[in-house]
Amino acid sequence: MKPQHWPLYGLRLRTPRLELRLPGLELLDDLASVAAEGVHAPDEMPFTVPWTAVPPEERGKAVFQHVLSTIADWSVRDWALSLAVLHEGRVVGRQDLMARDFAVTGQVSTGSWLGLAHQGRGIGTEMRAAVLHLAFAGLGARTAVSAAMSDNPRSLGVSRRLGYLPDGTAVAAVRGAPVTVRRLRMDRARWEEYRSVEVTVEGLDGCRAEFGA
Repeated sequence: MKPQHWPLYGLRLRTPRLELRLPGLELLDDLASVAAEGVHAPDEMPFTVPWTAVPPEERGKAVFQHVLSTIADWSVRDWALSLAVLHEGRVVGRQDLMARDFAVTGQVSTGSWLGLAHQGRGIGTEMRAAVLHLAFAGLGARTAVSAAMSDNPRSLGVSRRLGYLPDGTAVAAVRGAPVTVRRLRMDRARWEEYRSVEVTVEGLDGCRAEFGA
């Protein structure tokens, strides 16, 4: 794909094991298939928006449509970069980097999921480290925030390893029940202290303005 009219398709983040990029249609279909195959155990719900609580074919379709919507709805004031994560050339999950009024706040947030078959191998930490590098080193972010349910130890563990600090709690309603959500925050100095994953970024200069950076 030639990214003439949407240069974000030319953005590449690379770590020792992973490549992250905005998926074209073929890669997006692969990403939807990974979601359809499952991203958590059937008796769990790690997301405050329970998008996985549908049959596999609906789950895959929802992912396909959602990623396309992030492109269609993109604006400098409100953007969501939804990247496919590739390991050994195969799609294994998705990593998002999001911001509102980034030019003013300098703050980003993250969200992600991994296919069940690819969990427990440190990939989640590495892919979040990649977008944090993009945010802090590439875009000049000042803070990054995240959140996870209190009973989601894997997500909280990723945040802890990368240097996030607790930032309070909130209560959310998920499928008619209250759940506790733990907020986390990291500033640039903390990121510098904890960064340990080598990340390279390609194609940023051509799309930097789209982020409000």
